[in-house]
Amino acid sequence: MTLPSRTLQTFVYEPGGSEWMGGWTLFFWAFWLAWGPFVGVFLARISRGRTLREFVIAAITAPVLCDFIIVSLFGNSALFQVLQGNLDFAELAMGSPEQGWYELLSMFPGAMLLIGLATLSGLLFYLTSANSGAMVMSNFSASIPDPAQDGPKWLRIFWAVLTAVLTIAMLLAGGVTTMEYATLIFALPVTIIAYLVMMSFHKVLRMERAEREGQVLRRPTLAPIGGHLPERSWKQRLEQMRSYPSLRQVMQFMERTVRPALDELEAEFRNQGYTVEREVMQNAFGTDEPVLRVVMESFRAFHYQVAVVEAPVPMFTGRMSRETDVYYRLEVFTQTGSGGYDLMGLTKQQVIDDVLERYEAHLAFLTLSSETATSSVLTPSVLPKDEPPIPPAADDIHDLDDRKD
Repeated sequence: MTLPSRTLQTFVYEPGGSEWMGGWTLFFWAFWLAWGPFVGVFLARISRGRTLREFVIAAITAPVLCDFIIVSLFGNSALFQVLQGNLDFAELAMGSPEQGWYELLSMFPGAMLLIGLATLSGLLFYLTSANSGAMVMSNFSASIPDPAQDGPKWLRIFWAVLTAVLTIAMLLAGGVTTMEYATLIFALPVTIIAYLVMMSFHKVLRMERAEREGQVLRRPTLAPIGGHLPERSWKQRLEQMRSYPSLRQVMQFMERTVRPALDELEAEFRNQGYTVEREVMQNAFGTDEPVLRVVMESFRAFHYQVAVVEAPVPMFTGRMSRETDVYYRLEVFTQTGSGGYDLMGLTKQQVIDDVLERYEAHLAFLTLSSETATSSVLTPSVLPKDEPPIPPAADDIHDLDDRKD
């Protein structure tokens, strides 16, 4: 019953209240913010391929529940000792929190076992935190051509050693108090970045939902599964199950099939009066990736990029044996990320059909974003509400279908 009032208690009118807030409440807020970038990037790195639901349950909910139980159990035990008049313990805990922690554990049954577990847990906490922080800092301070890889090991060791030396130096200089002040100073600029990241993440989620809702409205029989897969013949599907192409094979397919399809589409788009841009982006493998962009005034441009992606060969596959551990895919990327499917093995006509399907879905997304004033969608651009421009009609794309047929 008293949890809401205690949560909002700031001790404004209590003697020494500001000192308490600065030394404890604000410190913990700053502590979370200071660790946020490192832990966030580390969790994102090891959670690749997981859903948002799995991430929230395993990386956020479960640890918070464990912390809640531990802090409630031992925190209330410490408060009980103080309220019962154990002033020596109170002074020890205030003057040296690390010694007060071991003193508290010595009051429980099986004290030696609890102290051993607490020491082991502290070592694991520091080692895993230092390892994740060192990995993230090595990734930030290194040029990594392949996003699936991490920074070099020697750089990770350098940051781990440097972090340990700085920690020991601050402990020797002033103990936990010095580390608290350092955390407060380092966390201040992170606060602004954290809010910007949350705003960006919210914006991306709204864009993704709007795109999926646009696909449903465009074609009710198509489930919003996160990307439309190009239709393949049964022979193509069977061939893909046992095909794990090399980088050379992928680039040959790009030159012989994908680029001619995009060139033909670009010419037809221009012939019908569209504003089209073609770009070439260099990837981590030193090869070029084609980009087709249809510019729309006052609206988000249509973006279609064919990117080379390295992927591990599954352990259990349709092939009897494996000659390599990795293979390469030609994935389609739009402004909302990867479509999650591979273009390898398609014909030029199938690639053209896929571009048109993507373009038609983009038009449906623009239409939904302009006409729906709900929190689930995002208007592509800031425009006057009284005169919203109308995006190109989705029916216009059928002219392209007729011309290519």
